[in-house]
Amino acid sequence: MPRTPLLLLLALIGTSVLAQQRDEGEVVLVDAKDPEMAAAIGTARSKLDEFLRLAAAPPAGTSGYKLKVMVRDGENTEHFWVIPFQHTANGFSGTLANDPKLVRNVVAGQVIRFTRDYISDWGYVLGGRQIGSYTVCAMFKKMPAEQADYYRKNHGFDC
Repeated sequence: MPRTPLLLLLALIGTSVLAQQRDEGEVVLVDAKDPEMAAAIGTARSKLDEFLRLAAAPPAGTSGYKLKVMVRDGENTEHFWVIPFQHTANGFSGTLANDPKLVRNVVAGQVIRFTRDYISDWGYVLGGRQIGSYTVCAMFKKMPAEQADYYRKNHGFDC
């Protein structure tokens, strides 16, 4: 059986002034059965209710609340940051913050509707540090050290 790749977008939207130039829309291809990524998605989903409570009434000093949402197009799957997002009667809606690299059924800037089953991660900023973004931390293990160090330094990741 062929392995289906899972495309995860690393794009980090406007969280800091960059010390060096880099394509902030970089992507990392991860196998759909990767155990570290599955664990990261599991952790994010297990803490989703806590995140949603915070996002509904953001505490002082927090910003940049976002969800990462899985989009399928045939046999291809890609994960996008959705910024901003809102809770709806049937789930959620929000704006895709990234350009697709693999799927063709959505475009950046499009408002999409989704249920919590499609949420693969979440994140926000507290005091200049990233909270959540578990899949990003898992992707750091799959990319060159220089690339991961760049995101840690310029975007406040502690993983």
